[in-house]
Amino acid sequence: MAMILVGNGTVVTRDEERPILRDGCVAIDGNVIVCVGGLAETRARYDGARFIDARGGVIMPGFVNAHMHYYSAFSRGLPGKGAPAQNFGEVLERLWWRLDKALSLDDVYYSALVCMIDCIKNGTTTVIDHHASPLAARGSLFRIADAARETGIRSCLCYEVSDRDGERIARDGIAENVDFIKYAREDGSGLIAGMFGLHASMTLSSETLAACAEAMGGLDAGYHVHVAEGPSDEEDSVKKYGARVIERFRDFGITGGRSIAVHCIHTNRDEQEILRETGTAVVHNPESNMGNAVGCCPVLDMRERGVLLGLGTDGYVSDMLQSYKIANALQKHERRHPNVAWAEIPEMLFANNPEIAGRYFDIPMGRLRPGYSADVIALDYDPPTEMTGDNVNGHLLFGASGRCVRTTIALGRVLMENGELTGIDERGVIQRARECSKRVWERF
Repeated sequence: MAMILVGNGTVVTRDEERPILRDGCVAIDGNVIVCVGGLAETRARYDGARFIDARGGVIMPGFVNAHMHYYSAFSRGLPGKGAPAQNFGEVLERLWWRLDKALSLDDVYYSALVCMIDCIKNGTTTVIDHHASPLAARGSLFRIADAARETGIRSCLCYEVSDRDGERIARDGIAENVDFIKYAREDGSGLIAGMFGLHASMTLSSETLAACAEAMGGLDAGYHVHVAEGPSDEEDSVKKYGARVIERFRDFGITGGRSIAVHCIHTNRDEQEILRETGTAVVHNPESNMGNAVGCCPVLDMRERGVLLGLGTDGYVSDMLQSYKIANALQKHERRHPNVAWAEIPEMLFANNPEIAGRYFDIPMGRLRPGYSADVIALDYDPPTEMTGDNVNGHLLFGASGRCVRTTIALGRVLMENGELTGIDERGVIQRARECSKRVWERF
């Protein structure tokens, strides 16, 4: 890759030593940042490098989405069949568990491409995904990896093992996880990684959990699992196994410093202490939780207890700034207090998400600093008031959105420049996606 400079804007570094640099420039060599400095001096130092003009906007690190479902794209506009869902269990049964069984490997690929294009347009450069396609489980993660290579979106992938479709499909999911984890570790591109996916306690028997633990063996890839999204998950665990969800998962070795527990809305204090003790990350998904009417994740309480908290979208959108805004408002609404969540939510998005992703990728990310991954975005946002290191999060909360992103660079590869995707036939992808989705809807 040729050296690239991104400059002529306000650089938000997320580096405590120099958080804001006006009229700045970021120098990229290969897949790493090599210099962050003033525009004139950096251009002079790297004379002849390719220059991308931020046009007076904001230059900052690319976003990380800590929980996503690439397979969700074909749910957009999906006509309902039967009576509308009345609770979360019915949402799963009448929408998601029917949609995922309608997917072929081609559908998986094009759904992922659609979501990854959305990521590029919204400045998301790294995604931790959680996949399901029960009738096309084998090979599904490899097809998503193909999409990641085509688009340039760094992706950590897993397949959600579940008993809901029978033992054979559960075993397919286990094999897919193991095969992909091993494959990703040999890949060497820095673009893909693998985890071991599980659906949720309520769809996993003890026999299947034991099989998953055995298959994981010494891989130490970490588990990615939904936890206590609705109260029924905890109720089921207590009734069948005499333990709450996190207690049960701890006993099977599923919690740990490379594992992600998603949602955790209905966990209690003891479970949250287990999460803290084991270093398990928790990912909050505000839009999904509100849309499914399952409750509000107690992130402020968990933050006080020292749990590592990240932010995801759960397949609803690919705009992390939208999730940032909604998470902030949701906590204020839940607490009925206007002065909460000002610090915790930005920490989740801008600091913790890169830390969580760093558990699966070798290169540090989340800062514009020499030696960090060259994940750089430029937003068309010219602050109408002074932007400082102390108020930049407020500017992004109230003044910017994902669609302000004009340039997206991931691992040093330019994915979008001045609003134009590079190397991706978006119109062709959308056309094929429409063809695939039509057949998916017929099978739904």
